[in-house]
Amino acid sequence: MPRADKLLLLDTASLYFRAFYGVPDKVTAPDGSPINAARGLLDIIAKLVTLYEPTHVVACWDDDWRPQWRVDLIPSYKEHRVVEVVPAGPDVEEVPDPLEAQIPLIRQTLAALGIPIIGVAEHEADDVIGTLATHATMPVDIVTGDRDLFQLVDDSRNIRVVYTARGMSNLEIVTDAVVVAKYGVLPGQYADFATMRGDASDGLPGVAGVGEKTAATLLQAHGDLAGIRQAADAGEGMSAGVRAKILAAADYLDVAPTVVAVAPDLDIMPPSDPLRPLDPAEVDAANELAEKWNLGGSMTRAVAAIATIDG
Repeated sequence: MPRADKLLLLDTASLYFRAFYGVPDKVTAPDGSPINAARGLLDIIAKLVTLYEPTHVVACWDDDWRPQWRVDLIPSYKEHRVVEVVPAGPDVEEVPDPLEAQIPLIRQTLAALGIPIIGVAEHEADDVIGTLATHATMPVDIVTGDRDLFQLVDDSRNIRVVYTARGMSNLEIVTDAVVVAKYGVLPGQYADFATMRGDASDGLPGVAGVGEKTAATLLQAHGDLAGIRQAADAGEGMSAGVRAKILAAADYLDVAPTVVAVAPDLDIMPPSDPLRPLDPAEVDAANELAEKWNLGGSMTRAVAAIATIDG
């Protein structure tokens, strides 16, 4: 029996970083090149396709991991991860050399499996995910370790996050109820919640003195950030101390929502054709790539998982 349509969106960098640190670096190609991230990502894909039974899969890509338009609004955005500023192009992110060397191979393995890679100039994979999820006409599973993507969760549209923060053996399905239980806000309020709370891992300062509990309480009372700021301006619905903190953060709050929100309307569309089992020639090519790079059973498992997609 054919599977019901479902789109699996991979936050690819999040997953290959996890694979790099999760698979021993003693795993190498015949020439000694590191391949642990490539092998680990293949195993992750095999597991995800088997567990969640998608019909469509997209590897969403960071064409620009730190877009200048976000930096222009908040200069500290991801600043601590920069190892080199490139005036004519994207800043260089701090990535271990053995992982950086595997990126071309990772792209080759995705191509060998027939998984499309989608990135957009001057945008992050989060933005690609945001647009593809927003415009999808089928249920969507977003695989990521980035809680910022909780803003996309929507039970009414069957959009959920497969959250990897606790490891691939302990995946968490994030739905509306999970976001509410964790943070006291709805997914549609999560971006405003994250704006106020801030996030040191992304260089977002947040509103000084406003933590998760206060942010959630304010959103419960006033609905969204605009409502909170209106109430602060009017001196209503919050303590004098909290009001002072909101007013003091006015410059930050003017720009931060644009940085935190994922882009919903990039010029891309979800793939219309489902991922299909590889034909014999494609299987041979995938096996040749696996043999050349010592990808071994990882490629075999990924090919076998994709072979189940047509039911």
